[in-house]
Amino acid sequence: MKTKQQQPTALIIRSSLALALALAIWSPVQAQSAEPAEGKKMTEGKMMDSCNEMMQAKQKMTEEMKAQDAELAELVAGMNSAPEAKKMALTAKVVTRMVEQQSAMNAKHEAMQAKMMQHMMEHMEMGKESMAQCPMMKDMKSMEEKSGDAHKHN
Repeated sequence: MKTKQQQPTALIIRSSLALALALAIWSPVQAQSAEPAEGKKMTEGKMMDSCNEMMQAKQKMTEEMKAQDAELAELVAGMNSAPEAKKMALTAKVVTRMVEQQSAMNAKHEAMQAKMMQHMMEHMEMGKESMAQCPMMKDMKSMEEKSGDAHKHN
């Protein structure tokens, strides 16, 4: 079960991936020739390495978010079980930590979004088939199908 904090973050990540895909598909790169300039074409092997790096970065961010959630849960539990005299200080500690985590995660998210846009552009330079083979795209499609199935049952 996702916490309220995880839902917006997951939505932001999925929205960013969808935006990156949409921008990549509709970009002017499509209007240019299918073959990139000599020396700029990435090999399939290097592209797959890049895809795997992106997947690892995504997994690392997910793990970091889970660790942050666990840390906050622990802090909140301590705050809730504390004597009244200590609750105000512990509340301030929880809020401060949440702000620190949010600021750090926003910075990481922005950096990852820029990398993802570059990654999508590299796929577009290699052709539409390259995009379809990307593990990130396959993962997104899988998430969308699961999400669609959940909505059909409701």
